Amino acid sequence: MTLRPTALPAFGVFAVAARHQNFANAAEELGLTASAVSHHVRGLEATLGVKLFQRHARGVALTDEGRSLADAANVALTDLDAVAGALNSEAHRATRVRVSALHSLTYCWLLPRLSRFMAAYPRIRVSFETGIAITRFDHTGPDLAIRHGAGSWSGLTADHIMDEYLFPAAAPTMKGLNAVTEAAHVANLPLVTDLAHQGWREWFRSAGVRGVRLPEMHSFTDSTDAMQAAVLGIGAILARSRIVEPYIREGRLVRLAGPAVKARYGYYAVYPTHRRLTAAVANFLSWLRQEAARESNELPPVFVPTRAD
Repeated sequence: MTLRPTALPAFGVFAVAARHQNFANAAEELGLTASAVSHHVRGLEATLGVKLFQRHARGVALTDEGRSLADAANVALTDLDAVAGALNSEAHRATRVRVSALHSLTYCWLLPRLSRFMAAYPRIRVSFETGIAITRFDHTGPDLAIRHGAGSWSGLTADHIMDEYLFPAAAPTMKGLNAVTEAAHVANLPLVTDLAHQGWREWFRSAGVRGVRLPEMHSFTDSTDAMQAAVLGIGAILARSRIVEPYIREGRLVRLAGPAVKARYGYYAVYPTHRRLTAAVANFLSWLRQEAARESNELPPVFVPTRAD
């Protein structure tokens, strides 16, 4: 026989009644009355032409036919539940973007701008994971990573987002700052370093300072920690223009004498070449490009000493 779609609600009621083998308990779960459950079951029995339950004084019990139908109904509902769960998971992924990025870039550049993305795409949720480890693009990994490098990673598509400049910076209250009037004088200060690709030695060479003897440096794994150390007056830092910007704007750091050198490496949004981006990820990538393009990359003025220490 061919079942009509109108019989489907009765199958659902029957499946619950078969699980409880009690119409009153089934009615409580379904939000129906016991008589409504009984009505659905009797209608299904009439449609199929078989008895599904034996009625007795203490309640109901499944017949052999009823047990066969209950087994089939449970299998069908389990399959439907699995498909519905998968669809829900797909819908969830379609409105979520998982991003991997350096902590310094996330904290100093991405987060201050993220409200503009939320305003443009209020239904998309963004998850960030931060660190310096190489990103694994497996099924539990990020949709997109923002990497700092030369722009070439095996098996990955790399979309250039932005470049940056390097220049020395320090807290405006740091001792000895007023004696720094040219690039060579920076070497007289305590220096802070991180794990960036380009360091102080390269900057001094680019500044034309030869034969400088650099002091033993304070070293930090994360650029955010290094900048905070500079803010606290521990030493001068070789700042990266993109992530130092909020510290400069708030007056916690100032740019010191010497050139701003364009970094060899830039920021790239990367993802597996074989992976098709969801609409949410594509929107986030487009937003990243727009945010980078809206900035003029104008560099802060150099700190001008007012007197010698």
